[in-house]
Amino acid sequence: MNKKKITMRILALVAAMSLFGAACGSDDVAVGTGDCDSVDSVSLQLQWLTQAQFAGYYAAVDSGIYADYCLDVTILEGGVDIVPQQQLASGAVDFAISWVPKALVSREGDMDIVNVAQVFQRSGTLQVSWADSGINTPADLAGKTVGNWGWGNEFELLAGARSAGLDPATDFTLVQQSFDMLALLTGEIDASQAMIYNEYAQVLEATNPDTGELYTADDLSVIDWNDVGTAMLNDAIWADGTRLGDEAYADITTRFVAGSLEGWSYCRDNAQACVDIVLNNGSALGASHQAWQMNEINGLIWPSAGGVGVMDSGLWDQTIDVATSESILAAAPDSGAYTTEYAEAAVAILEAKDIDTKGNGWTRATITLNAGGE
Repeated sequence: MNKKKITMRILALVAAMSLFGAACGSDDVAVGTGDCDSVDSVSLQLQWLTQAQFAGYYAAVDSGIYADYCLDVTILEGGVDIVPQQQLASGAVDFAISWVPKALVSREGDMDIVNVAQVFQRSGTLQVSWADSGINTPADLAGKTVGNWGWGNEFELLAGARSAGLDPATDFTLVQQSFDMLALLTGEIDASQAMIYNEYAQVLEATNPDTGELYTADDLSVIDWNDVGTAMLNDAIWADGTRLGDEAYADITTRFVAGSLEGWSYCRDNAQACVDIVLNNGSALGASHQAWQMNEINGLIWPSAGGVGVMDSGLWDQTIDVATSESILAAAPDSGAYTTEYAEAAVAILEAKDIDTKGNGWTRATITLNAGGE
């Protein structure tokens, strides 16, 4: 069967609760088996450097998962000066990974991009202080020096501060920090922005000069925006909205989403293997740091109540409420900003392969961090 017809076939069979789809081969072969008469080359733009935040995509390449979906995927690293959704909208890449609020700002600026899979079901953004700082809630930021990275990473912090009655322009000193924790460690700032899977671990990998031992969680106070109610959806897979009207690209999107989500399922069940894959792909971060990161990334994905990659409409609404109330967006996006069509089709494919798509049984591992993350 022609690959261009795969998506239509999948959706029809999903509706009938019977998935026998054909992909790159005969009608007897289920999608994702690697029976291909040709292979489509596609590119994926990440939003940061190689690390376990993107392990599912690297695993899908290295373990041959994408190949099973008749795809040859090239992964492009991100960086401070790379805007993934801009790369996508310009046609430089076929798919991109971006946080929802950042991408929606770009969409509001006339970039026709669509969220086709909400991979992270929770936010990983924290504000971290020392335990003796007196900063335990957003209200406690008053009068403090508060760090953030900027570049659209500050939205949850600003919304959280305002929810506590603070004006970020006058009630505390907001400074841009580097993508590390040195300013907190040296006492230059009182509260530092951190991702639970990265910068938070950097503090726990540092030596406390008073004890000669590594810092522990007891040394820190953490504001988790999930608890405050201003958390916003993070990593999602974005596709070109205009190209989704093309049957061939829509079909590739279904297969790419299915392969990516299968990669994340693999990393849930084979965390150490995925750490090794990330390290082998040139990550500059150490082995224990990547093990921590893989563990915490899994915690942002699993469990996925509606199936991995399927949007939780309540969390979407919260993200939009925060974005509009804080004037991050001028108005709520139209209904075309996201679709569950491709993720739901992907979930059906994975379930037909007996792959757990919800991860209700996943449990967080205990990771021992080494000095410097080595």
